[in-house]
Amino acid sequence: MAEQERMVEAILFASADPVSVAEMAARMPHGCDPAEALVYLRRRYEGRGVRVVKVGDAWAIRTAPDLGFLMQKEIVETRKLSRAAIETLAIVAYHQPVTRAEIEEIRGVAVSRGTIDQLLELDWIRFGRRRMTPGRPVTFVVTQDFLDHFGLESARDLPGLKELRAAGLLDSRPLPGSGTPDDDSEDQSGQSELFED
Repeated sequence: MAEQERMVEAILFASADPVSVAEMAARMPHGCDPAEALVYLRRRYEGRGVRVVKVGDAWAIRTAPDLGFLMQKEIVETRKLSRAAIETLAIVAYHQPVTRAEIEEIRGVAVSRGTIDQLLELDWIRFGRRRMTPGRPVTFVVTQDFLDHFGLESARDLPGLKELRAAGLLDSRPLPGSGTPDDDSEDQSGQSELFED
């Protein structure tokens, strides 16, 4: 019987799918009793890291249920935000609380529902209070997850224009009000420069 147990164990171990008693009998030498060998094998695996389990009319070796967590693999999926989502997120972060209409006015284009939905799904923005204006539009604000992701204590810790320029994230045009002749053109394009690559 010990040899039959070994054969059943080998068949179950090597098979990706559960194996029926009939299939085991067909593979084993004539006169073997896989059903009886399964009884002994099952008893031998009790309390071990793997168990011999019945799956429908077939048998398989499976991980003990209490150790299933060891087989889980977490994969961090990195998703790149679209330019529209980055621009929208930056506007919410720097102008919160901000309405959809205000976001569209700053960006100069309509904001797609998918962009807002993506940022809500990432839990980087959330609904804020409604504005006490006609239509009572909803506002958007950044979340604790957003602050945590970017290592900020509060939205007040976001870098200003000088810090962004110093980090090379903005072009080096002079700041508005610095007394240069092209102050007006800077003022007109100041919003969009926040989003240049």
